[in-house]
Amino acid sequence: MENPFGQPEEGGPETAGTLYVVATPIGNLEDITLRAIRILKEVRLIAAEDTRRTRILLDQYEISTPLTSLYDQNEAKKSGLLIARLLKGEDVAYVSDAGTPGISDPGYILVREAVSRGIRVAPIPGASALIAALSVSGLPMDRFVFLGFLPSKAMQRRQLLTSLREEERTLIFYESPHRLLASLKDIAAVLGDREVVVSREMTKVHEEFLRGPAGVVTAGMGNGAVKGEVTLIVAGRTGEIPECSDAELIRRCGQLRREAGEGLSRRDMADRIAQETGVSRRRIYRLLIFP
Repeated sequence: MENPFGQPEEGGPETAGTLYVVATPIGNLEDITLRAIRILKEVRLIAAEDTRRTRILLDQYEISTPLTSLYDQNEAKKSGLLIARLLKGEDVAYVSDAGTPGISDPGYILVREAVSRGIRVAPIPGASALIAALSVSGLPMDRFVFLGFLPSKAMQRRQLLTSLREEERTLIFYESPHRLLASLKDIAAVLGDREVVVSREMTKVHEEFLRGPAGVVTAGMGNGAVKGEVTLIVAGRTGEIPECSDAELIRRCGQLRREAGEGLSRRDMADRIAQETGVSRRRIYRLLIFP
């Protein structure tokens, strides 16, 4: 029989196996739980986002369980094959490249399909980059929101940040190292000089945390060349949004003109910048006419 939470009772009459969603280390291979090691040894099959990276972990702990791949491009197709094996009574584990599966990683489709079939899905908790970074950030942890990767295109990134101007919860993002400097500049421009924490290469040899106002951290990065995985934490809104200077408004107008081309009128430009900054449209329009 099924329990009120929609999953088969453990040890009940259901013959399906269990799908284990297993968290793995985000860097240091010692950051894996004893339970995770046991489960990975006991299941019939391990599905992995990258079998080559997972093989390094399995070899470290002498785990010989067969591996198969499941990543973004094949998850929809491959999930059906894994569900078939689960329905035959085989236990299957899923691991992503690092951390907890499904958090800006593949895994959602597989878990959704298993749940819809009444297959037991069991979490094997462990490392998570966003939680690890938040725990040492020094920023409020009682309320936060995780927003995945920031958009790669500048205009879309600024639009997202603009929508978060009034958000009082701590903001957590993942970011690509080669876009980090541009994102920090946009955060300073759109959200103001808020406290940020750049967490890089956590648990690895070159682990680094950069803390301070967004403008200070940006200036301290020089040319912005960094390597490794980055988790970016931004303080939520705590008071009035800092007023933009005339120079900053003129800079933004010039940047918007370069991105949008000559087809954007002064009125449209003033409307766009006013929406992003909260500054009155009249003030911006006056600067556009008399810079």
